[in-house]
Amino acid sequence: MPDKTTHFGYQTIDEDAKQQKVASVFSSVAEKYDFMNDLMSLGLHRLWKAFTVRLAAVQEGNRVLDVAGGTADLSLAFARKVGASGKVWLTDINHAMLTRGRDRVIDEGFKLPSAQCDAEKLPFPDDYFDVVSVAFGLRNMTHKDVALAEMRRVLRPGGRLLVLEFSRVWKPLTPVYDFYSFKFLPWLGAKIAGDPDSYQYLAESIRVHPDQETLKTMMENAGLSRVDYFNLSAGIVAVHRGYKI
Repeated sequence: MPDKTTHFGYQTIDEDAKQQKVASVFSSVAEKYDFMNDLMSLGLHRLWKAFTVRLAAVQEGNRVLDVAGGTADLSLAFARKVGASGKVWLTDINHAMLTRGRDRVIDEGFKLPSAQCDAEKLPFPDDYFDVVSVAFGLRNMTHKDVALAEMRRVLRPGGRLLVLEFSRVWKPLTPVYDFYSFKFLPWLGAKIAGDPDSYQYLAESIRVHPDQETLKTMMENAGLSRVDYFNLSAGIVAVHRGYKI
């Protein structure tokens, strides 16, 4: 019988259990998600996302899908690019995260469609979007290959997929990065969010996520072409870009 297990951080669990466990993590961290992002990255996540938006080269009138869009950082940035003639969909599988994102979109004065949906089963037609993005969400998906294939499916020919995700840091920095990830982050999660376990999982999930070259190959196997990637902050994160031909 095929193996029906997957990673949840460093744990090996049944595939069917992962979605519920990930949902529990993000429901727990949703309230303080933006504040903790600023604190944990010293604000760098804003620069990483801004670079991703520039790389997407979104034009006025484009259709954009933000997968695992959470609190809507990318959705709002794309909305400012596409103008009134374009459309940006904010989606997330987690209700608590999506709710915070929708509230923020309204507070910022935008009217964006949103949908709670699974990236492995996107409720959109083939060949529909000019750009699809996923920022810090792919590593939490159970079947990354299926999700990548779905994101390719909904892209129009010539459209592009942008994946912003934690990756493999420059090797000489590994000891310092490990200390930060496995000692400081859980401590910070306990002190600020009252939830060290969720931040321990987030650190572990980064380590079991595919490295830059492996993810590039996965995107190519999903049918994307001209796949390249850009290391940011010494490889702490990378932006992968692929095209549907």
